[in-house]
Amino acid sequence: MVPVSSGEAGLQGAVAVTEPGKKPTHFIQEIIDADRAAGRYGGRVHTRFPPEPNGYLHIGHAKAIWIDFSTAEANGGLCNLRFDDTNPTTEEEEFVEAIKEDVRWLGFDWGDRLYYASDYFEQLYQYAEELIKRGKAYVCDLSPEELRAYRGTLTEPGRESPYRNRSVEENLDLFRRMRAGEFPDGSRTLRAKIDMASPNLNMRDPVIYRIQRARHHRTGDTWCIYPMYDFAHPLSDAIEGITHSLCTLEFEDHRPLYNWFLEALEIPDPPQQIEFARLELTHTITSKRKLRQLVEGGYVRGWDDPRMPTLRGMRRRGYPPEAIIDFCSRVGVSKTNAVISLGFLEHVVREHLNRTAQRVMAVLNPLKVVITNFPEDRVEWVEVENNPEDPEAGTRQVPFTREIYIERDDFMEDPPKKFFRLAPGREVRLKGACYITCQEVVKDPATGEVIELRCTWDPESLGGSTPDGRRVKGTLHWVSARHAVPAEVRLYEPLFLTEDPEEGGDFLANLNPNSLQVLTGCLVEPGLAGAAVGSRYQFLRHGYFAVDPDSTEDLLVFNRIVPLRDSWQKIQGRERT
Repeated sequence: MVPVSSGEAGLQGAVAVTEPGKKPTHFIQEIIDADRAAGRYGGRVHTRFPPEPNGYLHIGHAKAIWIDFSTAEANGGLCNLRFDDTNPTTEEEEFVEAIKEDVRWLGFDWGDRLYYASDYFEQLYQYAEELIKRGKAYVCDLSPEELRAYRGTLTEPGRESPYRNRSVEENLDLFRRMRAGEFPDGSRTLRAKIDMASPNLNMRDPVIYRIQRARHHRTGDTWCIYPMYDFAHPLSDAIEGITHSLCTLEFEDHRPLYNWFLEALEIPDPPQQIEFARLELTHTITSKRKLRQLVEGGYVRGWDDPRMPTLRGMRRRGYPPEAIIDFCSRVGVSKTNAVISLGFLEHVVREHLNRTAQRVMAVLNPLKVVITNFPEDRVEWVEVENNPEDPEAGTRQVPFTREIYIERDDFMEDPPKKFFRLAPGREVRLKGACYITCQEVVKDPATGEVIELRCTWDPESLGGSTPDGRRVKGTLHWVSARHAVPAEVRLYEPLFLTEDPEEGGDFLANLNPNSLQVLTGCLVEPGLAGAAVGSRYQFLRHGYFAVDPDSTEDLLVFNRIVPLRDSWQKIQGRERT
């Protein structure tokens, strides 16, 4: 069972694709199998991923991308990438390029099948004229406010426009003049003539073209009228030969309109729209409008802030794309909405990193240790394993010297009974190096703070064991003072305190004030010098980290991807782990 938030419905019918290339067994596949058995579409399977280029993709889009591309691949079919760019006031080329980059980052390729709804503007216009000629569309002079008033409510039918019964000739003339730019913005629309009494508000003579003088990112000022999404989408699918148009559940009420356009224009072998549950996470907002508020209000550092649910933010944080796809697969495909625990996503990411990330030593809150009986000029290179979960990962050499740093939390002057790390007179193991014993504690005379430990080492323990076989309970990670590389480490918690950020009505009121903690003065082992941006490591006993683009030649910056276990707690009323 996939973890869901408390009080939420389970994932009825959710089935994961567990093996790459293996045919899935979810309800979409059942529909495809039935279509093939009936000889529909000649056995073809052709899907598309159709984002609107008005923002950056987020984790919810990752599920849609996975379903669209993997369903096509599993059935020997094709998947297009098509930008539904019908609203020039919100769309930008920047978003187009970012979306292409994100889809590729997730591991999918559309080949030579990159399309835009704007590729079809002339054809869509001709379809609109055809609807007019068939008596199925008319030019309406109602203002936007009047349109809303005439539409009716969920319990009351709408009213017919006084312009609904214009002649075909008048409608064609007015529509062509709309295209020619004779009328001001918002003064006229082209509407489908369906049923103002329909219980489905989408069928109450929806607008299919509006006058909008706005420069389009691809067509420039060629057009001053633009098709609405509900009109452009099914017809773009038909133009491209799409067979199965996979959408999230919020489009279920739009399906009758999707089918109406195809039937009204007598499109042969029309595509079919199939809806699946969208992906929602606890402690997460995916509304583009609200994500924009976070960015523009300065609550986060940008669209690629590692706390954001955008794919750019997850990439910067260090989430492996393979883990995101695995997560989508394990959540599965369902027709029942559910909110998935953010902890489950972190669990899947952690599993992947445990298998693939090299283990390294990093000290986030350094305390100096001087090994008094170790020669000052001696450097001992000790062998440390790279990843015990990967037999092929091998080992590396790490320098050990007279002066090292350990974690400040790994020493206590007066330790409790079950504290097994360093204390006065106590012996511990240094990872891969040797045994040391604390002989003296040096304090700042002004503050009383411990600033240095003086220890001795057992030369016979070099390599981490002794001839007499004695054992110690504590093993500490460390870095050589002479060789350590300076670093800044950024620790993250969920961006919101509550599972439902909308709780209480104001999502900004639920922001976690401790969602980012920046640690300076950190030190990492020298092998990380020059590490490439995006490189992922397990910092022993701290968690999994990735190199951030803010890194310079003089300072490495790391983002914590996930802790070693689910160590964060709800802040209010709970003690932190």
